[in-house]
Amino acid sequence: MKYKIIITVILSVFVILLVGYTTSKRNHNLQNNQQEREELVIYSSHPLDFLKPLIEEFESRTGILVTVVSGGTGQLINRIEEEQDNPNADILWGGSLSTLKPQMYLFEKYSCANEDIIQQEFKNNEGMFTKFSDVPSIIMVNTDLIGNTQINGYKDLLNPELKGKIAYCSPNVSSSAFEHLINMLYAMGNGNPEDGWDYVKLFCKNLDGNLLNSSTEVYRGVANGEFVVGLIFEEAAAALVANGDNIKIAYMEEGVLSTPDCVSIVKNSPHLQNAKSFIDFATGYEVQTKITMELNRRSVRMDVKTPKYLKAKEEITIIHADPEHVYKMKKQWIQKFEEIFFDMKEE
Repeated sequence: MKYKIIITVILSVFVILLVGYTTSKRNHNLQNNQQEREELVIYSSHPLDFLKPLIEEFESRTGILVTVVSGGTGQLINRIEEEQDNPNADILWGGSLSTLKPQMYLFEKYSCANEDIIQQEFKNNEGMFTKFSDVPSIIMVNTDLIGNTQINGYKDLLNPELKGKIAYCSPNVSSSAFEHLINMLYAMGNGNPEDGWDYVKLFCKNLDGNLLNSSTEVYRGVANGEFVVGLIFEEAAAALVANGDNIKIAYMEEGVLSTPDCVSIVKNSPHLQNAKSFIDFATGYEVQTKITMELNRRSVRMDVKTPKYLKAKEEITIIHADPEHVYKMKKQWIQKFEEIFFDMKEE
């Protein structure tokens, strides 16, 4: 009897320990799974409607829970710079090469798994800037409001009838706005950006004191009828055109810069391997096909075609800027634009 009691006690203790171990292990595994799912933070200037289906697809494929922090490209770059000692972001998704290159020290070098199939002009020659999509600068026009006014290029934006009716945001906060500033300088300066400032002065005068805070405000302002025209990136207007809304796209007859936006890994990314996986995902065939067929973007891959409702690149007057000169002059050009704009505003 005594031995039976001892055996019973031993068995009870063993069961308790086993249950405790199993519960502890299960809780540990749950904690690990939760930690594994919270392993990617993306800072992005892309519209949320654009981001949502792609993020959901990545989460579904990998089991990784993605946290997105939205903002203007300039604002997000400033935040990454402030967080250098203790990075929060793993990825910066969005922003043109012209905007990002002066802060290339903020990003890790990485060549994605799909680099061999990327078009030659969009290769990651810098080492840290994987190209995600091809983004022409365009003029977005509200067809309900434009009337008989012709919009074929930058010169048409100087029409007095458009004074105060042009949507544009600060090139200091928006990558697309900075691309338009570069585009203006080269197109209206006939290839010499310093000769384009006379146009910029007239353009700022016709803004009539309106300078918006984000590219989102630009395309929403035109779509909602607050402005007649807006200077924006192609995809923002193309989405509305595809839906049959009261919007048309004008490709500047003086010349269009079509530059890639980037997806880049933040220096000392807290979740480096998952950041690399995301860049491979974003440049993969399925995603690049989805952005062209459903999300109104031009792919950077050789094996993905442009949507039929977007004008072929061969039909657009494409011009090119000197990337090294733009890199060198970025801060000076933004400062000069702001000085011109605020001088005009005070007149």
